[in-house]
Amino acid sequence: MERSQYDLLEVLDHIEPAELDYQQWLNIGMALDLEGYSVDVWDNWSRRDPGRYHPGECQKKWKGFKGNGSPVTGGTIVQYAREQGWTPPCDPGHALGWEDTISSEEGVFIDRNWVEGKEVREPARFDPAKELIRYLETLFEAGENVGYVVKSWQKDDKWLPADKGSFDRTAGQLIEALSACGGDIGSVLGDYDPQAGAWIRFNPLDGKGVRNDNVTDFRYALVESDSMEIDKQHALIRELELPVACLVHSGKKSLHAIVKVDAADYGEYRKRVDYLYDICRKNGLEIDQQNRNPSRLSRMPGVLRGENKQFLIDTNIGKESWAEWKEWIESVNDDLPDPESLEDVWDNLPELAPCLIEGVLRQGHKMLIAGPSKAGKSFLQIEMCIAIAEGRKWLSWQCSQGRVMYVNLELDRASCLHRFRDVYQAMGIRPEHLDNIDIWNLRGKSRPMDKLAPMLIRRASKKNYIAIIIDPIYKVITGDENSADQMSNFCNQFDKVCTELGVAVIYCHHHSKGSQGSKKSMDRASGSGVFARDPDAMLDMIELELSEEALKQEENKAVCEACKQYLDSHFKWEDDLSQDDLCSSYQMLNYCENKLDVWQWANLQKMVEAARIRARSVTAWRIEGTLREFPKFPAVNAWFNYPVHTIDQVGILSDIEPETEKPLWQKAAEKRKELAQKAKEKKLSSFEVEFANIEFEGRVVPAQELADKLDTSSRTLLSWLGDSNKRKKDLADHYEKYQGADNKMYIRRKEKQGAPDQKNGAV
Repeated sequence: MERSQYDLLEVLDHIEPAELDYQQWLNIGMALDLEGYSVDVWDNWSRRDPGRYHPGECQKKWKGFKGNGSPVTGGTIVQYAREQGWTPPCDPGHALGWEDTISSEEGVFIDRNWVEGKEVREPARFDPAKELIRYLETLFEAGENVGYVVKSWQKDDKWLPADKGSFDRTAGQLIEALSACGGDIGSVLGDYDPQAGAWIRFNPLDGKGVRNDNVTDFRYALVESDSMEIDKQHALIRELELPVACLVHSGKKSLHAIVKVDAADYGEYRKRVDYLYDICRKNGLEIDQQNRNPSRLSRMPGVLRGENKQFLIDTNIGKESWAEWKEWIESVNDDLPDPESLEDVWDNLPELAPCLIEGVLRQGHKMLIAGPSKAGKSFLQIEMCIAIAEGRKWLSWQCSQGRVMYVNLELDRASCLHRFRDVYQAMGIRPEHLDNIDIWNLRGKSRPMDKLAPMLIRRASKKNYIAIIIDPIYKVITGDENSADQMSNFCNQFDKVCTELGVAVIYCHHHSKGSQGSKKSMDRASGSGVFARDPDAMLDMIELELSEEALKQEENKAVCEACKQYLDSHFKWEDDLSQDDLCSSYQMLNYCENKLDVWQWANLQKMVEAARIRARSVTAWRIEGTLREFPKFPAVNAWFNYPVHTIDQVGILSDIEPETEKPLWQKAAEKRKELAQKAKEKKLSSFEVEFANIEFEGRVVPAQELADKLDTSSRTLLSWLGDSNKRKKDLADHYEKYQGADNKMYIRRKEKQGAPDQKNGAV
């Protein structure tokens, strides 16, 4: 008979027989019979409920299924699995396309045929109390209730728990008692049968019972295999890097791995256990499926079981947490493309993405704008939005025309909308394509970028944007911005948006603290270097310190423009003024004073004063580019006159260098000058010290002796006090040379009156 469209063996793994009533259990058997499975499948599955399982019962019931007038199909098994939280891995009715792939091996990365067993050794010194204390300290908080069973009974040569056991004592109470028991754990837990061993529950309870409803934290799951060699189990658990809190030897033929799943509730617990068991099964670790329940008993370390010991092998092995392990598992089977031969594509190279910003950025690529605060980065991005929407130039670069989304994370909605209008007006652009600009206002509603990216993709998927601008990114940064690893993951979210939508993503970030002039553009952005090195293009803004002369020029231009605007609105004046007059604030104001009446002149003066204030508030910026796809462009100098940036067409800013960004030759010259000044100061100081030392001895100061002390020649020393180009004014103003009666040269202090002593032969 044709089986269900699902693999019922796999579906059955997700059904707990203990969760079904008697009729549902029978229905499972009848469905398996109808779908062509053997009674052994039903029997093996039923064993997962040891409390109700009776050997031979399945075989008896199976014989009575034939000829049933109301057949039960495989769909019943699927329905029971769904009710217990199982979801199909895919829609079985979906027809595969020619380019679809079948990924049944997802999550497979271990070939069990090549796994070598890893030996498990019993502890050299078996201390039952310490074993159990270590187990309790690893799994439980001191105030959490622990369930355990020491009483047992034998059924078919198998020892089973005889009752629910104890569940009203805390881990802290047990640890305290065990620490003082002198190794006799029976005095704490109650005596157990050494032939049977003892059991313990690995999740905390509420102290009222031992059912799943009594579990207070769905922290751990049990991974156990009865059908594999111990050494193979051990090796696979290690190879899989399961996030194991405690690994216990059962005392027989299995290991009990207490795995961290850290589920929020029972529903999530079941899904995570299903995923855990599925990965284990696919990689060759044959899991005992009856251990899914969070209240399940596991073997207790620190007790005997026949001739063997139940002991703790290790704690906290594998990945640190469920999240880390799952991320690692998912990364093993990646969806990365295979390498391709250059020869295969050499004659048929793919088309390059069209330019979004000519010579700077392509569509589908990323760009970072970095700069200090008050650089007007947000205004610069709004200017870009407008340039793309209207198909105009942005700064000095032509933009492709198309739709753009501006993601506003910082401004309230009203301020953001008004800012767009203000920039439109300041740029002098007629808003003819406002339908090309969408604004997504998210102030107070922003999410970390890894959460925002899929939301952004969903909203933008059918809008045909060619660019998305995110302002600012500090609002959506996830993780430590100084961590290269975390920031790499953060920047990958922009790649997802670019790839999924085929749009350019533009974002801005602030400079790090301190002076930026001496740094390279790549190193100015705050945080990890990933910020600057990840995007396809980076524009870096650094402020230029304006001289008083430059500010006066801007003030002159502003005053002339204010006068021109006022005259345009009141008079026909063009024939009265020359081109030179139009560029001189003095001539313009003089003309206006004579042309206007008292009231007009007063109004103009107010406009002129406002223009002067605006001109004094203007800032100057140098924009440098680091590009991946295009050659480096010459630095762009721009004014920021709120609310827009304008290119310096005159070239006033081209000669200005950032404070610490001088040419190397200039830096070297200044360094030499600095060293020379220090040397000069040192010589002056040494001269005065050595002169005073000789003078203190009550002697005249011979030039040769003083020169020797200063490690120079007497000729050089005397030239310092002479009239040659070697004269050192600081010394010559206070000291003089003279010839003694012995025809030797000497040095003395000058008289305060400045009159030379001719009697002593001063020259």
